[in-house]
Amino acid sequence: MDPQEHERFRDFVDARWSALLRLANLLTGGDRHEAEDLVQIALMKALGRWGHVDDPEGYVRKVMYRHQISRWRLRRPHREATFAAPPQDLGVADGTAAADLRISVAQALARLTPRQRTMLVLRYFEDLSETEVASVLGCSVGTVRSTTHRSLSRLRSLAPELGAPVQTAALSNSVPKGAHT
Repeated sequence: MDPQEHERFRDFVDARWSALLRLANLLTGGDRHEAEDLVQIALMKALGRWGHVDDPEGYVRKVMYRHQISRWRLRRPHREATFAAPPQDLGVADGTAAADLRISVAQALARLTPRQRTMLVLRYFEDLSETEVASVLGCSVGTVRSTTHRSLSRLRSLAPELGAPVQTAALSNSVPKGAHT
């Protein structure tokens, strides 16, 4: 790789690291170490193809999706982690309601299976269409629809506080439209 391409790659990493880490954090269920590993693996793969990539961010994201899919396909079933219940009063007027909601969403996502979490992250946080999700995951659109439906149902049962009327306005600001319908 010539020095100019190397500098372009370095600039890309500097500019997009936080966004890629946020995505990886969602895909890994909040495990910071796994998220950093996922981003680093994707960037290493992108570095090898850097001169041939037209859309660097799209390429890195796709590598992250596919690598995470490989991880959850190879994992053996494990026991679901339990979390403490969120505080009853989430409507605090000091601005912590949005932070509490983000924490509740992250905890609820972490309690889903990796496949369910991946579907919801791609569909609602990455705002991909059903067709795009099917293409990324290598499955049919019907599978995306049914898995998304079951994932949202499980999310609602695991975290009923996310659908509470007090949080509806705050939820619409932190979760894309349709994720809590």
